[in-house]
Amino acid sequence: MSLREPETYDVVGVGFGPANLSLAISLEEHPANVLTAPVTAAFFERQPSFGWHRNMLLPSATMQISFLKDLVTFRNPVSRFSFVSFLHDQDRLAQFVNRKEFFPTRREFHQYLEWAESRMSDVVSYGSAVTAIRQAPVHLRDVAGDHLRLEVQDTLSGTSRQVNARNVVVSTGLRPRMPQGVRRDERVWHSSEFLERYGRTDTDSLRNVAVVGAGQSAAEITAFFHERLPHAQVHAILPAYGYSVADDTPFANQIFDSAAVDDYYFGDDTGREAFWRYHRNTNYGVVDDADIRHLYQIAYDEDVAGTRRFHYLNLTKVRSVEGTGATRRVHLTSSHGRGPQWLDVDAIVFATGYDTMDPAELLGDLDRHCLRDESGHHRVTRDYRLVTTPEVTCGIYLQGGTEHTHGLSSSLLSNIAVRSGEIADSIIRDRAPRELAHAGALGVAERSG
Repeated sequence: MSLREPETYDVVGVGFGPANLSLAISLEEHPANVLTAPVTAAFFERQPSFGWHRNMLLPSATMQISFLKDLVTFRNPVSRFSFVSFLHDQDRLAQFVNRKEFFPTRREFHQYLEWAESRMSDVVSYGSAVTAIRQAPVHLRDVAGDHLRLEVQDTLSGTSRQVNARNVVVSTGLRPRMPQGVRRDERVWHSSEFLERYGRTDTDSLRNVAVVGAGQSAAEITAFFHERLPHAQVHAILPAYGYSVADDTPFANQIFDSAAVDDYYFGDDTGREAFWRYHRNTNYGVVDDADIRHLYQIAYDEDVAGTRRFHYLNLTKVRSVEGTGATRRVHLTSSHGRGPQWLDVDAIVFATGYDTMDPAELLGDLDRHCLRDESGHHRVTRDYRLVTTPEVTCGIYLQGGTEHTHGLSSSLLSNIAVRSGEIADSIIRDRAPRELAHAGALGVAERSG
């Protein structure tokens, strides 16, 4: 290992999905780069290339948010990184406007994200997994502020290197959630890996398939199976009585406005509980109205024709999945009062959601300096910074995992532009007094010399 001191950055980002991509753009566009010394930043992403829910880029699937809720517009409407700028660059602006739709397809929005990333590729290292964050050695803890030292491992070679950071922004994304006791394999999939698994499977062998879940992903995969596998029996397994429609009405959608973050953060426990009780159906476990109607029409048409391929198993849960080879036996229990049921399938997809990001494992021993509330959650300031003990004076920021403090939009695209701008502002505000203190100390040292 080199004996040279690791390079030090103002900001190091862990993960480079849309959230930290938006932060990287916000840092580049920040006025501080003109008024003071440029902000230095580096981002590390364990994936080999940029990607955002690639395995759910189903044909014609649309975004659930407006194209104006892109990486930048709500923070900087004239940014060159906007979705409108992307359309103009692709010579597709007029055609998009002619659609008279606020919602681009998921594929096109992913193209936009890749387009924006290609203009920021100099700040990110792919195939680079941050494996640990700890305080830097004592000799780096000077009047310029505390430093953190990050261990970064090359995912191909396994070799490691170190970098120093004055601020760290953790955005490692969500973890796929499976039912207890159910493990993924070549015939048992989570929705997060759907297209990859489907593309590697002989579709002729898929004669009985099942989808577990009652949300948007479950509905989309069910419709995909029914269309692409005309020879297959398709089973939709729902814990609820039916798919519930997503509330995207104007008043309810205000829950995703940046102003609602203040209402949630500074509200009392009763107010926060009301946010979730009344407005969880804007995003969690719900389906777009058009997709619900499409699936219902499929079931109705099959009733009329007398040929049933779409099987709708409501009030039903999966207890276990057994078997090897090309077939899996699924143990089902139903709230209808029927006894245990068994269903043999050639593939089963669990669209059962995700667990929120928890930075504790990554922070390791440093986590003991991060304060928690009475519920055991990390305490987080309004600008998404972990509250730490006095021993840690550098900034540790979270992009995600702050639903308990910042509400429903904590990990969603809806507020991504404003959120990244607030984090960038916080980092740069904190940098100014440290730079003054450091410059003063250097002046004293020079006069003493």
